[in-house]
Amino acid sequence: MPRQITDTGLIQKYNVPGPRYTSYPAVPYWDEAGFSTAQWISGLQQSFSESNRQEGISLYIHLPFCESLCTFCACNKRITKQHSVEEPYIEAVLKEWDLYKSMLPQIPVIREIHLGGGTPTFFSSKNIKKLVEGVSAGGIIHPEKEFSFEGHPNNTGIEHLKILYELGFRRVSFGVQDYNEKVQKAIHRVQPFENVKRTTLAARETGFESISHDLVFGLPFQTLADVRKNIALTLALKPGRIALYSYAHVPWIKGVGQRGFDEADLPPGELKLQFYKTARSLLKEAGYTEIGMDHFSLPSDGLYRSMITKKIHRNFMGYTSSATHVMIGLGVSAISDSWYAFAQNEKTIEEYYKRVHSGASAIVKGHILTAEDLIIRRHILNLMCLLETNWLPEDRFPGIMERLKTLENDALITITGNKIIVNAKGRSFLRNICMAFDLRLIAKEPSARLFSMTV
Repeated sequence: MPRQITDTGLIQKYNVPGPRYTSYPAVPYWDEAGFSTAQWISGLQQSFSESNRQEGISLYIHLPFCESLCTFCACNKRITKQHSVEEPYIEAVLKEWDLYKSMLPQIPVIREIHLGGGTPTFFSSKNIKKLVEGVSAGGIIHPEKEFSFEGHPNNTGIEHLKILYELGFRRVSFGVQDYNEKVQKAIHRVQPFENVKRTTLAARETGFESISHDLVFGLPFQTLADVRKNIALTLALKPGRIALYSYAHVPWIKGVGQRGFDEADLPPGELKLQFYKTARSLLKEAGYTEIGMDHFSLPSDGLYRSMITKKIHRNFMGYTSSATHVMIGLGVSAISDSWYAFAQNEKTIEEYYKRVHSGASAIVKGHILTAEDLIIRRHILNLMCLLETNWLPEDRFPGIMERLKTLENDALITITGNKIIVNAKGRSFLRNICMAFDLRLIAKEPSARLFSMTV
């Protein structure tokens, strides 16, 4: 029988460092010694040939530049106010795409394009058009395409929205984070509600079908009143989907960028869980459905429909409404996924330029998935997307069932026959549930801290 355990007890037991599972294995556990670029290309070509004509491919384009440093951000970025960097970067990305096209056995069918960052709207609308048209010209656009971008409310202009809409983009995600000015100053991300409102309404009037707001809980100086205010202001604009992220405090990885405040200014795990539960309750009252981990959607948004039809997918771009077996990452630090392998580009812009302009691949590391990895990946994807997974006889790796039984005893999951279902209480600990399957994490027991806390 499940044990009755308080939120405090659950926090004490389960608030540990853990991956966010945008991939399995998580990047720190990639077997780099067993990887080669030649293997990656061969596997990519095979996976591409199997899936391109029917489902197409996804393209993630990393645009790393930002005009100022947000101290909560753990992304790969370059801080500069010099917009002369735009054109050389676009030329390098298009050159990298040309290299990929020369490797592929067919003309690529482009199903998804996602512009991430950094700050994609750091780039002028003219240069974004040059980039997207350059990429699109090298392929066939899928009739059910889904093009999306991340926009900064302070610098996403009408011209950005119009040109991206003309290029086929219908989804935009605006980074809001928090509306409290004290919090905004601490994370160096000052943007008043008026800016978010103006940009959101402009996107809606332009014709964007899916508008998302990204909120973060657990930020320095944040209070429960702030969380309530953030939700109230967000509901006033009624975006189709909302990402409610737990702040990932990883200064040992990202250095000075996350040292803009004292760790004593961060809310403890139990309070963070209260933030999340309060926000979730308010969003549900307003008609939003919780999707996977961190996400909420109105029934009118494509993310909700993909959950109902069980087509929802999760990868390095986050949650998507369609699944492709091939995702090619372009740009500095971008990660690619052929389903059977992962590969990551050079992380510094200078080295990325050297590789690309010399005609070489920008890839510097990766991982070839084993048969065991593929089974574990399937379970973690099912849990992250559908909150359930089916247990097959060949999946019974040592130790997993024992760890799942502990989670069941704490009422986080239910095991019925060969099915594992995440309970309502377990949604707050979804990363921990996935960790029960993570054989590489369990085997390694890292000596250094690699991940943010799970709550």
